[in-house]
Amino acid sequence: MKKALSYIELSKTALLNNFKVLKSLAPKKKIACVVKANAYGHGQNEVVKILSPHTDYFQVDDIEELRLLRRASKKPTLVFGYVQKSDIEELVSLKGIPTIYDTERLALLQAIGQKKKIKIPIHIKIDANLGRQGLLISSIPQFIARLTKMPNIKVDGIYSHFANIEDTENTEHVKKQLADFASAVELFMSAGFGNFDMHLSATSGLLTLDSKLSTSMVRLGLGLYGMWPSEELKKNSEKRMILMPVMRWVSHVAQVKQIPKGFSVGYGCTYIAKREMNIAVIPQGYADGFDRGLSNCGEVLIHGMRAPIIGRVAMNIIVADVTHIKDARAEDEVILLGTQKDVQITAEEIAKKLGTINYEITTRVSPLLPRTVR
Repeated sequence: MKKALSYIELSKTALLNNFKVLKSLAPKKKIACVVKANAYGHGQNEVVKILSPHTDYFQVDDIEELRLLRRASKKPTLVFGYVQKSDIEELVSLKGIPTIYDTERLALLQAIGQKKKIKIPIHIKIDANLGRQGLLISSIPQFIARLTKMPNIKVDGIYSHFANIEDTENTEHVKKQLADFASAVELFMSAGFGNFDMHLSATSGLLTLDSKLSTSMVRLGLGLYGMWPSEELKKNSEKRMILMPVMRWVSHVAQVKQIPKGFSVGYGCTYIAKREMNIAVIPQGYADGFDRGLSNCGEVLIHGMRAPIIGRVAMNIIVADVTHIKDARAEDEVILLGTQKDVQITAEEIAKKLGTINYEITTRVSPLLPRTVR
């Protein structure tokens, strides 16, 4: 099949390597592979098809992602984001496992369960000092009082999420979260609920604390895609495991031309050529996810060499200085993220320039770019 001008290339080898090495840190625990946000920008169903034979669960954010996933896998799927009341019955029909943290949705699920004569599994979210959705400890007794009157609902899991587990210097907030979560679990157990999964750790928790926790499940997101939660965790973990970046962002040169000294490049005339130079026009821009903040500071790879971005990143075009790449030609391969001839541009490198995190870089890559698996 003919390849597109610009596309995202996914490494099946890297993805399976990352799953294997992370799973080895929790060999007896269930794994939920997080594929929300288009699998962190990599391509949801491309990733799902590779991991479906290996994982216990998938995790998505909403009903739209669940609908798409069901085209590729029948694996049990946790739906952790907000689902409108009007979509709850469809979620049940698609065998999604919803997150619940209010009694209104409990009542809706009970009615659906009664109608269908089934028990509907749920995972209950505890807000253990993260300050997002979830049950506060003080509201759990009232929630349990309602839940015990709903025979068509099965508590399949109870979970929470760490706020700053990456901070290995100050563990006070982590201790507070663990204490709150333990209190929440005890309240449910004391009310007669049992045999449910417990989970707290995503990749960062798995790398730091999970071996000391009596939880039964781990949620793998960031690490699956070959990215580290922090430089500190990377330094502490790289000796025992290698994570391989999964994404390679490929485009091609549209034009190479020589411009004279004093010539301006791009909108706003933010770059003026200090000498005669060769430039390459590349058909990607901020509409494709290449951040406008990379204007005059980003780089791409051409012929295994770094080529600086000059001028402003436009909606669909960037320009690179290729004066030092003597044989650069139209239709040469360009790498915006990933490796070419042993030279690499990482998500971490780009994130540092933009003052953000590595997985914002991949997540914002346009879903309209074709994904191809190698």
